[in-house]
Amino acid sequence: MQSLEQRGPGAAEELSAQHRRTPHPGRASLHAPQDTRHRPAQPLMSLLPMASQWICALAAALMWGCAAASSSSSHTAAAAPQDLHITDPGLLGSLDIEWKPPPNAQTFNDCTVRYRFEHHSAGDRDWKVIFTKKLKLRAGFDLSRIAEVRVQTLLEGRCTDGVEVQSDWIYATFQVPLQGKLESEVQNFHCIYHDWEYLKCTWQPGLLTPHSVHYGLYYWYEGLDHAVQCDTYVQEHGMNIGCVLQNLSQAEYKDLSICVNGSGATALLRPLYVTLRLHNLAKPLPPEQLVVSMPAAQELHLTWTPPSGKTPPQCLEYEVQLAEDDGEDKASWVSVSTQMETKLTIYRANQSRVSCVRVRGRTNIFCADQGFWSEWTQECFSVSRKEGFRLFVFVPLILSLSSSFMLMLVGQCMKR
Repeated sequence: MQSLEQRGPGAAEELSAQHRRTPHPGRASLHAPQDTRHRPAQPLMSLLPMASQWICALAAALMWGCAAASSSSSHTAAAAPQDLHITDPGLLGSLDIEWKPPPNAQTFNDCTVRYRFEHHSAGDRDWKVIFTKKLKLRAGFDLSRIAEVRVQTLLEGRCTDGVEVQSDWIYATFQVPLQGKLESEVQNFHCIYHDWEYLKCTWQPGLLTPHSVHYGLYYWYEGLDHAVQCDTYVQEHGMNIGCVLQNLSQAEYKDLSICVNGSGATALLRPLYVTLRLHNLAKPLPPEQLVVSMPAAQELHLTWTPPSGKTPPQCLEYEVQLAEDDGEDKASWVSVSTQMETKLTIYRANQSRVSCVRVRGRTNIFCADQGFWSEWTQECFSVSRKEGFRLFVFVPLILSLSSSFMLMLVGQCMKR
């Protein structure tokens, strides 16, 4: 047998290959796993360039994030206002809120400083929001509950690169000392602004109210120097149970603060505080001059005019109701709504008989958030005419003219 040196370098490689191909008896199961474990080494090496690219991309993203964070942190920080406090000027729930600017406000030469002011009475779900540059505001609250306010600074301009920066909130609360038990407060307080002319408020005595109690209503709105007492009360059995206020046009679209207080000889009574908006309590007069005609069998034409009171015509919406008699004992009402229009044409597919038509009005969404419906127009009646057409007239003036005309005809016939 030749030695490895005699066979040369190629012989050594051949022998090594033969050795790998010819396993030893009883040891084949040991060599196979070793080969399997070493085979993935080459693919892993091929992934190194791709992994290198991913690492570089990740490093670039991290560097960009750091730069952005550094740029963001370079914006001027907004400090919160200072010394927020609430005072009661004795205006039945209208409180004065005041604060001081943030300590570094004088350094914001290149920025606009504003404040976001929010307020509500404890228990309310929503906050009322005001944006202002002022440092003092007046807002209305229900003094039977805790008044809650909060303010933050808003900073925007060159010093913030045009981005609005907000400070933390500061908070304050206020509560008047409450007297008497809750059951002594008046109940079922209710107000209606009739025809935008006068406000009528009514109430009922509290559960723990003595018979000798004397109630008084006080009110205030912006423009009055101080709270004013009602001078026209509604009485029942000698007790004040309501108040009528007139000449309130200057209070429209403003907060109207009201307090109903009572004095008794034996016990203290808890006052009632409310804040109203007159336009949301308006109840107009009924529409006028309603005329309904049927120019065709399936066509109903209606016209009317706005009420002649002080309600602005452009602030009214209407509801029209038809009573259709389909042969049953009770007629069914069908409603149709309109916005400011004072005429309406209804096309009816069925042949049911219309026994009545009526209209009412209410302050629309352009002038108020809510309101009361007026009363319906006057009781209706129908006059049959040939070929199945009917004419419905609702105006007393037309009635009187028709009656006069008939009397004139009868008089002429008698003369003949």
